[in-house]
Amino acid sequence: MSKIPIGLELYSVREQLAKDPRGTIKAVAEMGYVGVEFAGFPSPDPAEVKGWLDEFKLTCCGSHTGWGLVQDDKLESTVAYNKAIGNRYLIVPGLPGELTRTRADWIATAKKFNAISAKLVPQGMATGYHNHSAEFQVMDGETAWDAFFSHTDKEVVMQLDMGNGMSGGADLVGILKKFPGRAETVHLKPYHKTEGFRPVIGKDDVPWQEVFHLCETTGNTKWYIVEYESDAYPPLEAVERCLKGLQKMGK
Repeated sequence: MSKIPIGLELYSVREQLAKDPRGTIKAVAEMGYVGVEFAGFPSPDPAEVKGWLDEFKLTCCGSHTGWGLVQDDKLESTVAYNKAIGNRYLIVPGLPGELTRTRADWIATAKKFNAISAKLVPQGMATGYHNHSAEFQVMDGETAWDAFFSHTDKEVVMQLDMGNGMSGGADLVGILKKFPGRAETVHLKPYHKTEGFRPVIGKDDVPWQEVFHLCETTGNTKWYIVEYESDAYPPLEAVERCLKGLQKMGK
């Protein structure tokens, strides 16, 4: 199969992006990233954002989109902005507590995602969900993650964050095997069993080779997206180190 491209979740460099959006996007491109995922946009004007992406030959590989922005009163404007910058993935990075308290809540929330997905798919777009650590707690004999993705349509993207998952005790390999074809975009976040989120990719404990094998065979993965959140290194240096670590692994 063709090589899966590598993007950067710009939340990793959010302070730099806020101060100098064009310069930060330029720096990310010069490192060798070919895509970026937004977590909030650095300009209210999508044409300006698209201009920066085009200038530095970057693709928008997703946007972390708040739950409120995919509800009926905001969905049309959310879709319009994201279409204008060439993004098809509206990934929800967290949910209100009332939607996630019990296994039944997670199943009901899955149905809400199915309804949103049904509105997006005809427009060539997709929604999805990104985990932190709490989704791997067992509720009534099943993890919240399993309950949710067992009840969502196959078009709802399973954006598995490797580091967050490991910190919550997730079996990353088992999840990718259980939900084949669902991992269209994944977060390559490093995690170490004793040092937490501080080590960069390649110096951590994520079972990268098994993860890559599943993403590249059964996962239907279209984008690898690096995210790094520790203060062990300056943000731009950290994400460059992560990319170099991936390159050393042949990615």
